[in-house]
Amino acid sequence: MSEILIRRAERADLPALLGIYNHYVIHTPVNFDIEPRTLAQREEWFAQFSPSGKFQCFVAHEGGKAIGYACSMPFKEKAAYATTIETSIYCAPDQGGKGIGRRLYATLFEALKGEDIHRVFGGITLPNAASVRVHETMGFRHIGTYAEVGRKFGKYWDVGLFLKDMD
Repeated sequence: MSEILIRRAERADLPALLGIYNHYVIHTPVNFDIEPRTLAQREEWFAQFSPSGKFQCFVAHEGGKAIGYACSMPFKEKAAYATTIETSIYCAPDQGGKGIGRRLYATLFEALKGEDIHRVFGGITLPNAASVRVHETMGFRHIGTYAEVGRKFGKYWDVGLFLKDMD
């Protein structure tokens, strides 16, 4: 097994990140998109990230292949929410249970130290024991559940709300 490298995501990573993301769109309820995203849509999404500041994106590589990513994004647009961010994390479907998610989050949170961030929000489609475990390991706590807020695959899904203190 080759070494896993975690680094800042680059535009060249987008096709691989799109593949990981679209797997979850097509095959699972963990993402509430119904239609796969296009590369152009992901390029627009990627434009929000920078090498410093509150909004960053990191990718895990093994053997030259992207196997996961974690990002921080705006929580909401209103100015009073400026010190709260939302995070997102995805691992390739064959990479679960290897600690990649924890390593990605650890790298992301280290990069965010010193930023004007008070809270980090994460939403998890339930049930999803693996994602809950990663978030709780990284200091998130369950603060509530939106009941049956997303409909996918003919079923309504709950979303667990998780919050992490940054200061």
